[in-house]
Amino acid sequence: MTPPDAEDNRWSDLDRPPLNAASLRRALVRDGALWTSLEVVPSTGSTNSDLAARADELPEGAVLVAEEQSAARGRLDRRWSAPARSGLFFSVLLKPADVPVERWGWLPLLTGVAVATGVSRAAGVDTALKWPNDLLVTVGDQERKAGGILAERAGSASGGGIVIGVGLNVTLHEDELPVPTAGSLALAGAKATDRDPLLRAVLRSLEQWYGDWRAAGGDPAASRLQETYAAGCATLGRRVRAELPGDRSILGEAVAVDGDGRLVLATEEGVQQPVGAGDIVHLRPAG
Repeated sequence: MTPPDAEDNRWSDLDRPPLNAASLRRALVRDGALWTSLEVVPSTGSTNSDLAARADELPEGAVLVAEEQSAARGRLDRRWSAPARSGLFFSVLLKPADVPVERWGWLPLLTGVAVATGVSRAAGVDTALKWPNDLLVTVGDQERKAGGILAERAGSASGGGIVIGVGLNVTLHEDELPVPTAGSLALAGAKATDRDPLLRAVLRSLEQWYGDWRAAGGDPAASRLQETYAAGCATLGRRVRAELPGDRSILGEAVAVDGDGRLVLATEEGVQQPVGAGDIVHLRPAG
């Protein structure tokens, strides 16, 4: 008999069982669905990098999930770290060839709406979106980041598309958080933290929102994406500081998300300034 200490120790943390790849494929990969393949790997550097490297050869709808990532990245090449099986770390490959490229900038925001919707349904947690790509939860009386989204162009112009990565903290405990401002669904009082139904809910939500957006030719108004994002965006109505490339910054009140997905700031000079890229710092609490 094999000694216990020589066996596969994957069930050592009963609160963090591995994902069931076969069950997930049965539920999500089917004829006529967006999702064409789903692979779960024990560990990798970055699911975004792995999927981007195969963007030309893979069909749209490929999903790559990792139980742990050693070199996960957020926006501006920031590191994202979490214990194995403590969250959802996955990337999807989309190829919206029939949508004008100038509207592809909505895809990270669309993914944020889809993740927030799926989390609400499966975990019973109220979430909010911080422009452009963060998922916020409330822990006690604090607003904390529980998830992030990174979208990257990948592959050739003829066969590639866009890879969207999602990192979502599910069962992280307070002493496991990488920074004090981070949070998790468990810390926010989630009714359920089983990652299998949570991933199914998020991917089904993403499939629905992406389908509606694509059917509307990427029009954020016609697909109701723009109004839905604005309704769930915690940044709107707040005084913020936009930290821009080149060590520049803008102070103002976030008043809208425009048709290009940019955050519009009303500055003290009376100017409506759209911001398309940068870090947003919330300076005033919601409400």
